[in-house]
Amino acid sequence: MLRARLSPLFAALLVVTAASAQTAAPLSAPKIAQAYTASRHDQLTAQFEEFLRIPNVAADPAGLRRNAAYLLQQLRAHGIPAVLLAAPELPENVPPVVYGELKVEGATRTIVFYAHYDGQPVVASDWATPPFAPVVKEVDGEARVYARGAGDDKAAIFAQLTALTALQAANFPLKANLRFIWEGEEEAGSPHLEQILDEHRKLITGDVWLVCDGPVDQTRKQVILFGARGDAHIELTVYGPEHPLHSGHYGNWAPNPAMMLAQLLAGMKDAEGHVLIPHFYDGVAPLGTLEQSALAAAPVNDERLRREFALGSSMGGGEHLLTLLNQPSLEVTGVTAGKTGAQATNSIPATATASLDLRLVVGEQARIQQERVVDYVRSQGYFVTSGEPTVEERTTHARVARMVLDEGEAPLRTAMSLPIAQEVVKAVESARGSVILLPTSGGTVPLDAMERASGSPTLSIPIANHDDNQHAANENLRLQNLWDGIETMAALMAMN
Repeated sequence: MLRARLSPLFAALLVVTAASAQTAAPLSAPKIAQAYTASRHDQLTAQFEEFLRIPNVAADPAGLRRNAAYLLQQLRAHGIPAVLLAAPELPENVPPVVYGELKVEGATRTIVFYAHYDGQPVVASDWATPPFAPVVKEVDGEARVYARGAGDDKAAIFAQLTALTALQAANFPLKANLRFIWEGEEEAGSPHLEQILDEHRKLITGDVWLVCDGPVDQTRKQVILFGARGDAHIELTVYGPEHPLHSGHYGNWAPNPAMMLAQLLAGMKDAEGHVLIPHFYDGVAPLGTLEQSALAAAPVNDERLRREFALGSSMGGGEHLLTLLNQPSLEVTGVTAGKTGAQATNSIPATATASLDLRLVVGEQARIQQERVVDYVRSQGYFVTSGEPTVEERTTHARVARMVLDEGEAPLRTAMSLPIAQEVVKAVESARGSVILLPTSGGTVPLDAMERASGSPTLSIPIANHDDNQHAANENLRLQNLWDGIETMAALMAMN
């Protein structure tokens, strides 16, 4: 039998190649995820669209149940025992928490991934395309998928599932147990989350909760957030005549609630946005040295954002956005009084209503902050009631206001110095390079409920684009953010 003879050069190459194969370092988790998604963009986009087609607004409990069932099936397809978590005595229409745990032999650490599958309400007529018929569009040469929930917050769930798929396909050896907790009421203020978590306390603890909700920095750099502002609301209604009155016959005589409300609101803040309500800033806990240093190192995007939002100025007395996000705020988010445009009538309205949004920082409590606003309204001569005023109350008081307060959500901040926090930063940097560390998110997430129930620290790792139209019409996700997010989730899953 004849044997082919190898040239000395080729034989040497084989030896070198074999030696290289034996010594080549295995791919990191982010690189495995990158390799997995690179050849599957169309396939993964189609799978993401399938998820986005399931309606997920609170007014559609059946749609939320469909989302939960879909996610249950997805976890089980990954070999993860998954269940729907609820609590006794809760109404049947309360969306369940989707839960799954991947146990790793020999693991000494448990990492909890949180996201939410519900979305904000939709007004279909405001959308360029139907909100639950996802469509991919090119924007400035980049692909974006448009649908409710695309950026807030189904992208995070899909990124977690896909990262796990990539690591499992590569037989990547995980070192920590992974728990997945996906909520269905976040956009409604998470009214039942803590009750559900308390009922299943043994299942939801971990060394750290990673909250995957929100946008990255406006520069597109990855952000890690160590806390979130709290939130509280007030619905303020000012009363005038028992029914609308002809503005010619009764103008200058009958009190006009629209004008009264405008004057009342105008007195709450100065031209720079500083809240004038007494004691509004009392109790604010100052940032520590690490937090102040992180803010000083973060990008200043104010001028860029003013151009993007077509703003001729910004408030804050020269302070930039990230500094202001670490202060409490009061915003008017809606006003109604009478009619405008083609439906306008020449009449004095009977009532005028404003919705007030109060963002809280560490050191403040929702009810105390709300009561400060109530006290201010009283100081302006108003009789304040929490229910619909009676005829007697309206006729015996010159000024009448109804103020309805919600329970509110507390602020929370995790110390940047925690060892687990530093490990999370290192893991994210392995996927995204240098990251931006921020002490507080401007938005609100139920971090307090998570920490009370689980006893675990929380960190937020958002992946959506900053201009995703979150909470508005034409919500979208820049698809590159999804691919980047999958790599980030893979890095976090691979933590020791």
